[in-house]
Amino acid sequence: MSSVYQVNKGVSKPIVFRGLKAQYIAYLAVGLVALLIAFAVLYICGLGLWLILPLVLGTGTGLFVGVFKLSARFGEHGLMKFWAGRALPGHLVVSSRQVFVGLKGGRDGV
Repeated sequence: MSSVYQVNKGVSKPIVFRGLKAQYIAYLAVGLVALLIAFAVLYICGLGLWLILPLVLGTGTGLFVGVFKLSARFGEHGLMKFWAGRALPGHLVVSSRQVFVGLKGGRDGV
């Protein structure tokens, strides 16, 4: 008796939710939780609801727009590559020949 199994063809594909790719879903979720906590803290502190609501809604709108722009601009791994590239030095400065004196090999490449 043989069995028929369905093959999951999306195993190595990144998670995509309404245009957000991979880690940007987590960035949006963390931002929304932070906004919820900020709303609760401001409300408990006694600020007026008419002041808190526009502040949180405006910040939430900015969060959505910003995360969607990052997702569209950089893609799945592009933001990490962007930050890694910025961490590299532009050039190296060697002020002494001593670094190169002890290298293996000579003039003929041996």
